[in-house]
Amino acid sequence: MQNGPAVRRRKLGAELRTLRTGAGLTSGEAARLVGWHQSKVSRIETGASGVKPADLRLLLDAYQVRDRHLREVLLMLAGAEDAGGRHRWWHAYRGVLPPTYRDFISLESQASAMRTLETTVVPGLLQTAEYARAVTRAAVKDLDEERLDTLVEVRLARQDVLRSDPPLVLSAVLDEAVLRREVGGPGVMARQLERLMEAARLPQVRLQVLPFGAGAHVGLTGPFVIFSFPSTSDLDVVVLDQLTSSLYLERKEDLMAYTEAFNTLQFHALSPEDSLDYIAGIGDGA
Repeated sequence: MQNGPAVRRRKLGAELRTLRTGAGLTSGEAARLVGWHQSKVSRIETGASGVKPADLRLLLDAYQVRDRHLREVLLMLAGAEDAGGRHRWWHAYRGVLPPTYRDFISLESQASAMRTLETTVVPGLLQTAEYARAVTRAAVKDLDEERLDTLVEVRLARQDVLRSDPPLVLSAVLDEAVLRREVGGPGVMARQLERLMEAARLPQVRLQVLPFGAGAHVGLTGPFVIFSFPSTSDLDVVVLDQLTSSLYLERKEDLMAYTEAFNTLQFHALSPEDSLDYIAGIGDGA
């Protein structure tokens, strides 16, 4: 388990090593092709150091990588702008957001799909502004109004990934406790449930409720997120949120375990259609 930036460097380095060997090159031969010392290639591949987007393009050209989506993902991991030329907007909040949160947003913006289990609160990508405000106020101590406004602004800006082209594909399993926990008061919660139902009808969102009647389940150990990336599963990562930090799991064994757990949760959860009816019933006070 490592912090976010280290995980991204290692994943990028591992993918570059795979691409280099696939091109039939040694690290020394790759270094000579781009005019570097062999040690620079080695440091990048082990994740000991990052790689600038311009240098990454040199390596990808040397390895004859033509897959546009793969190039875009790798360049984003290296810190380049996205395909639309948009800057990484969250960098404007460097003085407010901790590094682990900025890196989570970076992964979220680059991923093609996101699978999440939530056991306590509505996923950030589906929160209303007033619900986000109530959650943030409860989670962060001694928060002044200006910083609270900024954090809510960031939470809402993150939701643009669901409206991008192509949009992030979101699959969410919500424990019934998420829907029953009254956050911000009855009015705030009622409007949040309406927002969930609106989001559940989007083609890029699959929302399922895990009712109390399902009993004990594998998700009782806590919420998690699985990010998947286009072109290669080697960049996929599991994120576990803790009170003061986030843990990133990148081993294939961890990815397989959490993927199997999520599949099991989806199997035991209500179907998307029944989940909509269930949320509506809770909203109506049933």
